[in-house]
Amino acid sequence: MTDPQVALLMLGIFIILVFLGFPIAFTLMALGIGFGYFAYFDASRMWRAFDRLPDGTDIWTSSTQWLEGFYNNRIFDLFINQTYTVMSNEVLTAVPLFLFMGYIVERANIVDRLFTTLNVASKNVPGSMGVAALVTCALFATATGIVGAVVTLMGLLALPAMLKARYDHSFASGIICAGGTLGILIPPSIMLIVYAAASGVSIVRLYAAALLPGLTLVTLYLTYVIGRAILQPSVAPRPTSEEVPDVPWKKLTWMLITSFFPLAVLILSVLGSILFGLATPTEAAAIGALGGMVLAVAYRAMTFQRLRESVYLTVRTTAMVCWLFVGSYTFSSVFSYLGGEQLIGEFVRGMDLTPLQFLLLAQLIIFLLGWPLEWSEIIIIFVPIFLPLLPLFDIDPLFFGILVALNLQTSFLTPPMAMSAYYLKGIAPPEVKLTQIFAGVMPFLAMVFVSMILMYVFPQIVFYLPQVFYGG
Repeated sequence: MTDPQVALLMLGIFIILVFLGFPIAFTLMALGIGFGYFAYFDASRMWRAFDRLPDGTDIWTSSTQWLEGFYNNRIFDLFINQTYTVMSNEVLTAVPLFLFMGYIVERANIVDRLFTTLNVASKNVPGSMGVAALVTCALFATATGIVGAVVTLMGLLALPAMLKARYDHSFASGIICAGGTLGILIPPSIMLIVYAAASGVSIVRLYAAALLPGLTLVTLYLTYVIGRAILQPSVAPRPTSEEVPDVPWKKLTWMLITSFFPLAVLILSVLGSILFGLATPTEAAAIGALGGMVLAVAYRAMTFQRLRESVYLTVRTTAMVCWLFVGSYTFSSVFSYLGGEQLIGEFVRGMDLTPLQFLLLAQLIIFLLGWPLEWSEIIIIFVPIFLPLLPLFDIDPLFFGILVALNLQTSFLTPPMAMSAYYLKGIAPPEVKLTQIFAGVMPFLAMVFVSMILMYVFPQIVFYLPQVFYGG
């Protein structure tokens, strides 16, 4: 077999092992080291010292020298260097800090107050409870960036209230599932940090570029919720005074000050300090982590147990991301050395695609990968395969990254592997069927595709804010 054929075999084995359920990070490392040993195998260099041993050397010295030669393969140097490179990556330093902020905010008992306040404030809006749930999801998802946590917590809090208010089961479920995924797109997004580390694109420019697309998607969601509540009132009946009591404006103002504004100020201060150049993403993440702890203390929710849980979950998730990077870097280095990257490039060039056709093909592949894989695995493992091809089609990696972030919304919403639906089903009342949840997410899935089409047709939605803030 030629080296490029070995590279394709390596990729094929990886895909098979992923579908069989092997841990992805360690599968990448094992395949990278295994095939890398073959790729960098050089007997004359590895056993040079062994071959120079004089005749009559004792068996212990000979065995030791032979084993040293066995491990004298460049793949082990590559693996160590890649591990050090990932662990010292300054961009990734922001990941544990943002994660910690999210886990602390999740435990600060702010979401129930936020939903109650927004529910009262939007009482006269069609589909008011759905609007309140969606806005709460968007704010909470932005603060945490952890889809499962947002969908689960909002499913426990908002879904029973909507069902009690006679909301259609599918409609209510779709709102929570769709709103819970917004955190991987709207800054400060952990997914964008991971993409920045994988692609070399400025995280600051990525945050600026993602802001308008994120707000566009939220606007489409809200338009659908309000529009359907107007056209089909039976799916979202207006709440009665018993379900949502009338509150004097002074009390409502105080409720907003104590629930909505603290979280909004925390998010805006973190994001604003990044966009206006007042702090690096890592420094802003540290501010956010401290702000999350202050909120938890202010709401009297800070306990040692909750702090311990937040630290543990932060360390676990950060370790997963870092080892995925180590495995991916090792795997991709060997894959490229064997000629796999060049082979894929020649194959794509041979297809004679236009830039639009290439973008559609790449997004279709990422859409399909979203069924069996998490967003982190797609960004770290498969997106780097597309990145070297972008210059061939004159595609800005900034634009490509925002399209990928939008596309990855679908990985949580597309049946039969819609993880948001399974998160919600796990805590929903028995009368809410999985098929109803699937039906509820479909209109929101269509909104994601509409937003992607808008990005294709009006790319300035992506480029406008980066140009305004940073020029170029």
